[in-house]
Amino acid sequence: MAPKMLTRFAPSPTGELHLGHAYSAVLAHHAARAAGGRFRIRIDDIDGSRSREAYVDAALADLAWLGIGRDGDPVRQSDRLGDYAAALDDLDARGLVYPCFCTRADIAASLSAPHGPSGAIYPGTCRDLPAAERARRRAAEPHCWRLDMARAVALAGELDWEEVGQGMRRADPAAHGDIVLARKDAPASYHLASTLDDAAMGVTHVIRGADLVAATDIHRLLQALLGLATPAYRHHALVCGVDGKRLAKRDAAASLASLRAAGVDGAALAADLRCGRLPAGYSLRMP
Repeated sequence: MAPKMLTRFAPSPTGELHLGHAYSAVLAHHAARAAGGRFRIRIDDIDGSRSREAYVDAALADLAWLGIGRDGDPVRQSDRLGDYAAALDDLDARGLVYPCFCTRADIAASLSAPHGPSGAIYPGTCRDLPAAERARRRAAEPHCWRLDMARAVALAGELDWEEVGQGMRRADPAAHGDIVLARKDAPASYHLASTLDDAAMGVTHVIRGADLVAATDIHRLLQALLGLATPAYRHHALVCGVDGKRLAKRDAAASLASLRAAGVDGAALAADLRCGRLPAGYSLRMP
């Protein structure tokens, strides 16, 4: 018997939520409730330089104002650092990751490869460093951890994932090159943390913006490498402002806090968003 639908909304507490966040949260919440399933909140709070507890409180207040109820207490990524470290250790033991000592300036100066879905493809400068040099530099220099994409893809083989309503898609993680799985200033990248968290939470359907379609190829690869279940995915259109650009946290006029302060009815706004109706001046667009 298939598990009941479980969806999630995972804000990063680095600024105020805006209409785009509300649209994603409303869709995920409605999908779970319509299926008799569960809806969870996860706080993606491992960006130590930008995460603020005040934004956690603000996000939860915004969701309550929209009438979005949750099942259980919010999950915090900051409580799961040991799981991220264990996954990296596992990949390292299998020779699938390597420490990278390059700075952004180093990479920019050496790039000759084309761009991929995630931007410039890393040229592999640190991939084949001698073991002795790698060990010496790890002990003395800041470094991130990169996935050896060629080895990972060779091990995992061909992979597919389901886009709800559109069927199965063939994953192409190799197009991203040797992605970062843990940064110099954070214990895990978005790709690694989100993939592990969704599996640990039992998420069955990931509902998120269409700007993350390409990232799903990476997540599918990590699921295969780490023996994790693969949810179904639904990538929705993005909320754009009057300038036609997708909203960002710096767009104060679209923040849920400003709408709440202006006396907007949160439950009515959520009902409109479920039907794809946006306040005047805003639109839904695919990237």
